[in-house]
Amino acid sequence: MTLQQLKYIIKVAETGSMTEAARDLFISQPSLTNAIRSLEKEMHVTIFNRTNKGVTVTPEGAQFLSCARQVLDQVDLMKDRFLGTSERKPHFSVSCQHYSFAVDAFVDVIHEFDAYAYDFTLRETQTREIITDVNQMISEIGILYMSSKNEDVISRLIRQYDLRFEELFTAKPHVFINATHPLAGKESLTLEDLEDYPYLSFEQGEYNSFYFSEEILSTLDRRKNIKVRDRATLFNLLIGLNGYTVSSGVISKKLNGENIIAKPLLVDEYMRIGTIRLKTQPLSRYGTAYMAALKKHIGTTS
Repeated sequence: MTLQQLKYIIKVAETGSMTEAARDLFISQPSLTNAIRSLEKEMHVTIFNRTNKGVTVTPEGAQFLSCARQVLDQVDLMKDRFLGTSERKPHFSVSCQHYSFAVDAFVDVIHEFDAYAYDFTLRETQTREIITDVNQMISEIGILYMSSKNEDVISRLIRQYDLRFEELFTAKPHVFINATHPLAGKESLTLEDLEDYPYLSFEQGEYNSFYFSEEILSTLDRRKNIKVRDRATLFNLLIGLNGYTVSSGVISKKLNGENIIAKPLLVDEYMRIGTIRLKTQPLSRYGTAYMAALKKHIGTTS
């Protein structure tokens, strides 16, 4: 087993493709494949399942990759300390639903380590993909919510993929609207108040079931519906069309400005917002810092 082989398997896990990993590593695909098969044979472990669509990490492969990352992190720390240099860029990735506090925390981690070079990824993506990303070690941490309507399905997937859910906070549903919206003067809103306004939500691709909806109360029938892919578009439509969306009520004025405000929605429901990660993978130093930053911003963001 060599450090080079460990770097190879981590790159394959990150890309989900032997072809793409070989290109990034500047080696031929047969050389990469042979190196990984040699490692698997030596260590008596199957790290990847190979399919026509690419590769996925096996459960025992996830454990092996966790150990490999720790080994390479320690090597990198030694080089930093004794040589004043390191070969590897710090690597950290988060997959999340569209929460501003997740972005604020990500910024804090980058500022905290202030590396000369790094390779960090923040994926604001679909709910089902968040679970897959963490399971396949594309991301170390995922952020999503559970409610009375989706908890059984989400919890089942978390158990199936050997993940753990750690609650950050429980929120009552809020409505995000434009600060100049006709309803902006009300202290709280009802579903009846919102009937005449466009409802905005994030589309979920092939997993477009209400179980995976990012917005609570997605099963309700609304006359005016608009689905979007990104947060900037959603907020622009909130302002331009006097639309609304339903979320946790936690919003960053620093990121989103003064134009978007949150109003309590008078419904009997809750959102348990939390992180998911592999049970077998201890947090990296970046993951530990990110979790601390999340908790800080949840307490200070309004």
